[in-house]
Amino acid sequence: MPAFTYQALDPHGQTQAGVLEGDSERAVRQLLRKRSLIPLRVALVSKTSDSILHKELWKSRAFSSAALTLWTRQLAELIKAGLPLERALNALSSEAPSPAARDLVASIRSEVNAGASFAKSLEPHPQEFSAVYRASIAAGEQSGQLGLVLTRLASDLEAQNELQSKVLQALLYPAIVSAIAVFIVLFLLTYVVPQVAHVFASSQHQLPLLTTIMLTLSSFLRQEWWVILMGLIVITFAARQALKNASIKARFDAWVLLTPIVGPLVRGYNAARFANTLSTLVGAGVPILKALQSCCHILSNQAMKNDMLQALVMVREGAPLGLALGERGRLPGMLPMFARLGEQTGRLPDMLERAAEQLSSDVQRKALQLATILEPLLIVAMGALVMLIVLSIMMPIIELNQLVK
Repeated sequence: MPAFTYQALDPHGQTQAGVLEGDSERAVRQLLRKRSLIPLRVALVSKTSDSILHKELWKSRAFSSAALTLWTRQLAELIKAGLPLERALNALSSEAPSPAARDLVASIRSEVNAGASFAKSLEPHPQEFSAVYRASIAAGEQSGQLGLVLTRLASDLEAQNELQSKVLQALLYPAIVSAIAVFIVLFLLTYVVPQVAHVFASSQHQLPLLTTIMLTLSSFLRQEWWVILMGLIVITFAARQALKNASIKARFDAWVLLTPIVGPLVRGYNAARFANTLSTLVGAGVPILKALQSCCHILSNQAMKNDMLQALVMVREGAPLGLALGERGRLPGMLPMFARLGEQTGRLPDMLERAAEQLSSDVQRKALQLATILEPLLIVAMGALVMLIVLSIMMPIIELNQLVK
């Protein structure tokens, strides 16, 4: 039965909004009138938008990462409490945090009521529910352990959100310091230095080399700023287009993994997400080949993704998972080791989860170390630039004072 969103007036003149199911728009309006409501607007909840502009430009999600985690946790608790899926979705629909989320849950509930499986009802919404999420749901439905699978999914999402949050928090301060430093330097070069230059314009005295360099740089920034801006735009566009090529992106990502500071951070972050997701899928009963294939798509580094695709081929040909993961040497050694232990003990999901926890802790520690190193370096670099600009202003003033004496 299709779902409809509505807006209506109650007997007190207050506007109410919600979602109702009915055979048609007319049936929904009749139902509203039976509830002593005056319908103002009734619209069918569509699965996807037909507007090209909406698809291309307005790709806002109904669920944020935190909201999806909370929704998954709530649904897991309702299912584990014995509530049927349709009633659980109905309860969550009425408690949705936003109209977009309410319409999304109502659309899913409508598909479930029509006879579709839960995993199938999520397929029209790939922007909201990833392939890994849908594969886990399908495995939970097939095994009859949907509540447990949803609990594992919620824990997985919480771990991913926590890892991303801590990495961003560690790198936020250096980013803010860098932005402020660039702004201050540009302000000094484009406003302060030209003002001082007028003082020495009538002087026949030769200016110091540092002052001449700063005045030349200031003049270039003020007169040719549009050239710099256009150059940055062209370079950014060309780089983005080049990175759309799979081979170029793979070579660039492979180079990133070799860098001394960023490389280990990128390697550990991707390995932690891979291990956590693989643990969730295998624990939910997804076959190892299908689980590996789904996990490859969550890797942001193309070089590591290619390695995992090669590992998938090796596992399909009969190689042990631990051997396949350690074949190319780009993954941290901890992950293949724990995978081998998991295969030997028959506890692969638990071992992968432990590997993910240790890798996440290592990534957080490295991100904090990177931020700790960057903070003083950025402050020193900013101080050095400001000192050079101040010196370029003060040196000719000091020389003029000496001439006067």
